[in-house]
Formats: sequence, C-alpha cells, structure tokens
Amino acid sequence: MTLPALQNTSVLYRRILSQFPQDISLAFAYGSGVFKQNGTSQGQMGKNMLDFVFAVDDPVTWHTMNLMQNRKHYSVLKFLGPRKISRIQEEHGAGVYYNTLVPVDGRIMKYGVISTDSLIDDLLHWKTMYIAGRLHKPVKILVQGENGKMRAALVGNLKSAVTASFLMLPESFSEEDLLLQIAGLSYAGDFRMVIGEDRSKVANIVKENVQHFRILYNNILQECPQVVYKPQQGKLEVDKSPEGQFVQLMALPRTLQQRITRLVDPPGKNRDVEEILLQVAQDPDCGSVVQQGISSIVKSSSITQTAKGIATAGLLKSLSYSTKKLQKMWKGWRMKTP
Repeated sequence: MTLPALQNTSVLYRRILSQFPQDISLAFAYGSGVFKQNGTSQGQMGKNMLDFVFAVDDPVTWHTMNLMQNRKHYSVLKFLGPRKISRIQEEHGAGVYYNTLVPVDGRIMKYGVISTDSLIDDLLHWKTMYIAGRLHKPVKILVQGENGKMRAALVGNLKSAVTASFLMLPESFSEEDLLLQIAGLSYAGDFRMVIGEDRSKVANIVKENVQHFRILYNNILQECPQVVYKPQQGKLEVDKSPEGQFVQLMALPRTLQQRITRLVDPPGKNRDVEEILLQVAQDPDCGSVVQQGISSIVKSSSITQTAKGIATAGLLKSLSYSTKKLQKMWKGWRMKTP
C-alpha cells in the first residue's frame, strides 16, 4: 500500500529539489508554507518558510555531495566535514540534521536530513515521534522510492496514530474530535507549545485541511474492526471495553508501550508488558496514561532536537528563527483576545 500523496507537485518544488543531491528515498514538504491554515491568506502563505524533510540511505555520502553543492546552507559545523555532520545527525536529538533559513528561488526554506533506517524506526516504534508525528498530518510527498519497508512503515504510522487517539477519546465522538486528537499527538509534551508556537496551531491545521486528513485516514477507518465509522454523519463509535482497549494497547508502537509500562509499573516489580497493559486496559484513566506516555516521548525529543538545532543552524539563524516563531505565537494570542 502506498501512502496517499497529494498530486500536482508544482514547478517550485521540482526546482527546489533539483538543487540537492538526488539520492533521496523519501522527500516531503509540510507546514504553513505548504498547507493553508485557518486565519492565513494565500498571500501570507507565499511568505511563510517552506519546510522539507529528506530521508537518505547514506547520510555521509549525501552530506558530502550537499557540502559541495550547497556549502552555504551549513553553519560553522561544515568545517567538521560530512562524517562528523552525519554523526551529529544520527547520535543526537531526534536523528535529524536541519539547515534553516535557506534562500531558494525567492522563498526561504528549512530542510531536515534523516537516514532512511532512522525514519523507518521512528515510524514503526515512535522512538522520538519527531518525524513520525509530522507524518500524522497531511504532507506533500515529493519523492517516494520503491522501499517496501518504508511504504509499510508510513501506513503503519498512520494506523498507530488512529489507535492511540481511540484510547484517548470517549466511546462516541465526531470526525473533527478524532482529527484534532491525531493532529495534536506530536505536540503533546512539546515545550515549544508553551513558548514558541501558536497554541491554536492544532485547530488551525485541522480546520482548513479536513479533506487532506480524510485522504490519509479514510481507508484505515473503514477497515478497522474496532470502530463504527459513519462518514456521512461525521460520527464514530469505538470499542471501549477492557478487551477492546487491551487490543488497542497491544497494537501501539513499542516505545509508547515501554513508556506506559514505566508509568504504571512500580520499580522492582518487573512484570511483563502484556500483564501491565492488561491492567491499564481496565483502568478508567487508560486514556490519560496513554497521553502521559506520548507526552514523555515528545518532551524529551523536542528538547534535545531544539538544542541540537542551535548548533546546526548557528546562533544568528537560531535567534532569527525563534523570533519569527514568537511573533506567530503573539499574533495567534492577539487574534483570540477579545
């Protein structure tokens, strides 16, 4: 199964991609420069930064070529060479190396580089949820290779987002409730939602992009045996019995199961994961425990990746980027204030 892609990749994206090494297994664009958000005009969209992620099979080779083609994109870390840059990418933060505030074809872009193996690992197991979380929401797929594991992991990640959201929602809920829950997964526990991001961000993303979300999730909801999905009415009913919740908990990504286990199991007991999840499935606060588990994953990866971003972007670019984020947060706050 192929992840649904938004068609009609524009000339702009093709021109941008042509300026980078072509050994890319997956490339996608995301964010407010690509998708309209509530309260943003088309004119404002054209001024917003374009966000990209490139998954590459061999980061050392890719950075070697990119340093030759686009040396100016890198901070002072370029003097360390491609091997060290790749080690920083792989061993710190969420496994992503970002170059930001890069001028290209009259726009400003930010692009993250992640190894194909690291991306597949995050999609399947939610080790950091940093890129997996971005792929819970609509993205513009620009390049997708023939890697079968990648294709399966992309769809598996969407199924995991649905399962986790079911556990945090009541027995009956609206399609909008589900989409808000899914879109909010990767922001739960993110310290940047306290300072640095517009707190209306999740609602703004969903409101203007319901149709794009449906492209991603419609088939998954239609085929899921644990939910009654009524698309015409925009209503869903999910199995909230202990048995149903246990099946859902057992289907969650491995890292999230481990985080839930740590929250529930007192030190020294060392019960197995299945036994603990059976206990959680019968707990009236099951959804809250799942929420805490997700928050703990997102919190740690958002802090470490942001710290790494200061080094990979350089101090001046980091200050400029942070200032723009704070301005967006202030604007969102002012719009909500009567």
